[in-house]
Amino acid sequence: MKVLSRQQIEQTLSIPSVLEAIEQGFIAYSQGEAVIPPVASLHFDSPPGDCHIKYGYRKNGKYYVVKIASGFYDNPKRGLPSNNGLMHLFEKQTGNPICIFLDEGYLTDIRTAAAGCVVAKCLAPKTVSCVGIIGTGAQAYYQLKLLSFATKCRQAMVWGRDIEKAKKFAIDSRLSEWTIEVAGNIEQVTKKCHLIVTTTAARCPILLADQVKPGTHITAVGADDIGKQELDEQVFCKADRVIVDSRSQCTAFGDISHAAKKGLINSETLIELGEVLVNPSLGRTSDSQITVCDLTGVAIQDLQIAQCVYEEMP
Repeated sequence: MKVLSRQQIEQTLSIPSVLEAIEQGFIAYSQGEAVIPPVASLHFDSPPGDCHIKYGYRKNGKYYVVKIASGFYDNPKRGLPSNNGLMHLFEKQTGNPICIFLDEGYLTDIRTAAAGCVVAKCLAPKTVSCVGIIGTGAQAYYQLKLLSFATKCRQAMVWGRDIEKAKKFAIDSRLSEWTIEVAGNIEQVTKKCHLIVTTTAARCPILLADQVKPGTHITAVGADDIGKQELDEQVFCKADRVIVDSRSQCTAFGDISHAAKKGLINSETLIELGEVLVNPSLGRTSDSQITVCDLTGVAIQDLQIAQCVYEEMP
C-alpha cells in the first residue's frame, strides 16, 4: 500500500487531468453510475468544528474511496490551517487498501475548486470582465486560481468580513496573474462582477437577492453542512436556472435546503451539474439570465481525484 504525503501529491497532480476527471465524475453521478451513500458528519461546539466522512464508488470502476475532512474554525488563531483530512483508496474487487493520501485537505480543496471551474465553463456569461470572490480563505484562493482555466478574464474583486485578510488576499504572490481589487461591501462585488463565487462558512445569508444583477452567475461552495448558509433564499426564486451537484445533498443541507424547507423551491426543478454537462441547453441559454449553482461536495469528486493522482504516480 502506498502512503503519499501532500508534497508528493502536489508534485504529481495535473490540473487539466483533474478537471477532466471531475467532469466525468459528475456525469457518471447524474447518470446513476455511482453509488454515493449519505454524508456522515460530526459537529463540535468547543472549539467550533465539523468533520465530514464521504465515501463511494462507480459501478463499473476499479476503486472505492473513503474521505475524512475536518474544519476547525478557530485553528488560524493557533497558527494552524482550519481544514485538514485524508483519503483512503481501495480496490473494489478485493477490498484491498492500496493508497492513503495524507493530503492535509489539499485534495478536497482542489476537487472543490475544480468543480467551481467546471461550473464556470458551462454556466458563466460568455464575457466576464471581473470575477467576484466572497471570502478570503483557502477555498477562495483555490477557486480563483482554477478559474484561470475557465475564463480569459484576469480581473477580480474580493470581499471578506475581515478587511485586512482581504487586503492580504489581493496581494498574494501566488495569484500574480490576477489583478485583484478589494471591495468595501458585497454590493460593490455584485455591481461589477457577473461571475461570483461564495466561499465562506457563514451561518446566515450574506448575499441577498436584491443585490444580484441580471446576467450574473453565482457558484456557492461554502454551505457544505447543516446550519451553514451564504445565499438569501430569495436568490433561488430570482434565478432563471438553479443547478446543483446533487439533488439529494443540496435539499438536505447547504444553501438550497433553506429555500426548500420554506417551500420556495421544488426539488424537481433542480438540475444536476452532470445533466448540464451532457445537455448544455439545460444551463445558461442567454447572457441576461441569472444562474446559480449550489455545490455541497459529492464523494464522486473525491473518488475521481484520488484515482487521478494514484494512476499518475510514477
